[in-house]
Amino acid sequence: MEKLYLENSPIAYYIDGSAGNKDWVVFLHAAFVDSRMFNKQFDYFAGKYNLIAVDIIGHGQSVKARGKDGIEDMSRWIDGILTKHGINAAHFVGVSLGSVIAQDFCNRFDKEVLSLACFGGYDINDFDIKAQKSNTKQQMSMMFKALFSIKQFAKSNKKISAYTESAQEEFYNLNIQFPKKSFMYLAKLGNLVNKYPSKMPDYPLLVGCGEHDIPMELEVSRIWAERANCQYAVVAGAGHCVNMDKPDEFNLLLEQFWQNGNQIRQ
Repeated sequence: MEKLYLENSPIAYYIDGSAGNKDWVVFLHAAFVDSRMFNKQFDYFAGKYNLIAVDIIGHGQSVKARGKDGIEDMSRWIDGILTKHGINAAHFVGVSLGSVIAQDFCNRFDKEVLSLACFGGYDINDFDIKAQKSNTKQQMSMMFKALFSIKQFAKSNKKISAYTESAQEEFYNLNIQFPKKSFMYLAKLGNLVNKYPSKMPDYPLLVGCGEHDIPMELEVSRIWAERANCQYAVVAGAGHCVNMDKPDEFNLLLEQFWQNGNQIRQ
């Protein structure tokens, strides 16, 4: 994977176009980590698909933001990456925060979407405000802990974000590199929620989560999948970040989804 920066933006991304005329896939990571959470996906899909992994603003190498840069600009920047490389459309894969960014992109640039796979997320176009307030309260509590010690924050966060010991350790090692100042970008994440009317997507949709994710996530993802009449997957032995807990199952699930995506609607 080659690391590049998008001109006139703070965004760093990693690209592997070695698969020739095969489809492109864009990976968008969870909060507090970066594109390296997809290392096992990069290894597995290299040569099978052309790959892009984007560091969301404030994460990884995307930290040189200008005054007015914000998380609301992510979709425009992703579109800029696709345009820069002459990519007409791609499959999008988002985990947690990444699923929110991916959906916002689909809202704005739906003609550039071959499919969408969201894990550990919720339907941003039809999200219950009460649940949103509860979720925000939990996030604020976690962020308050981070103000005192990013290491203590990462220790608590890894248990929420991953289920297996190996994935928890991997998540922790990425999380401790998250800059405290980048919390300000996450504060405006709510601006992307319930901004567009809910509608049936024109592209294949996969909604998934781990069986050990929090009960609210299991419930909102199930309701979302039923409402959208799309493919739904609960991955055994996994927590919030399914791709880190169960990479082999995650990779196979994506591969089958992309191969059969046009046939998932009932």
